[in-house]
Amino acid sequence: MSKPITHRKPSRTAARSATVANGSLNVLQTVSARWMAGAVATVLLAATLCVWGALCLTFWQGSWQLLYHPAAAITSTPANVGLAFDSVDFAATESGQPQLHGWWVPSASSGSRFTAIYLHGADGNIGGTVEALVPLHAAGVNILDFDYRGYGMSQFIHPSEESWREDAESAFGYLRDTRHILAGALILTGRGLGANLALEMAVAHPEIAGVVLDNPLDRPTDAIFNDSRARLVPAHALVRDQWESDQPATSLRIPSLWFYRMPPKSKPRPINTEAYDKVTARKMRVWLDNSPEAETNSGFALSRWLDDLPQNGRYR
Repeated sequence: MSKPITHRKPSRTAARSATVANGSLNVLQTVSARWMAGAVATVLLAATLCVWGALCLTFWQGSWQLLYHPAAAITSTPANVGLAFDSVDFAATESGQPQLHGWWVPSASSGSRFTAIYLHGADGNIGGTVEALVPLHAAGVNILDFDYRGYGMSQFIHPSEESWREDAESAFGYLRDTRHILAGALILTGRGLGANLALEMAVAHPEIAGVVLDNPLDRPTDAIFNDSRARLVPAHALVRDQWESDQPATSLRIPSLWFYRMPPKSKPRPINTEAYDKVTARKMRVWLDNSPEAETNSGFALSRWLDDLPQNGRYR
């Protein structure tokens, strides 16, 4: 006869072991879930920081294109408007390679009192300045018109406020060392952002005769900071350009001529003259409309202003 099957209850030790095992499993599962959540959050944060860092780097490297729009091809020369000129290259590197290219446009008369350094705006290159050289030449001044680095045939770099100032200083050095022109016979003239540069340089060189500011830009860096991409990055920390005009205007100590050009009726906009208002030195302001006579009127105003500039330290 077979023995009856008996069912034994698990021992207390076995039951305790099972309970401990199940508890350990539950704890292990809880720890793993928290760890995974933390790991995922860390990875997502790292990825976000990497993307944001790449965006900052891209903005830092390319934001200059929001303000500066250089062109390499020079499509016009002073010959197109009947002016004789010589091509000049200067600001050589240690290896002897010129960094800056420009034009020397001599006055029609040999007894010219002044030489003008022409500083063009942020767009194009010197090929777009030839019409603006006509009234200067008609006023009887020599002209050095040149491209900043990054423009035209000058050395290629990404332009900036700092590089523009360096290039303007090189133009001073060229006229002083090569053309042997005294500082007291120099005037600066600039249009657009070039006028903002002319104002900065005029403050740095109070020894020159005067400065002509043709339609200086009001808050030019807004072209960078108002861009939608600038809201995603610390734009003011990444962009070094300032282009302040109020502070240099307050510090200006030489005679200045300011041209303000009225915007077309199709694109009305307010014209800010605060920089002009802050100038305490001798100054003259001329409003120009969009009529064909505007450039003629600017030429008359320029000639009158030049006639009144000091000669040998005295006003005529």
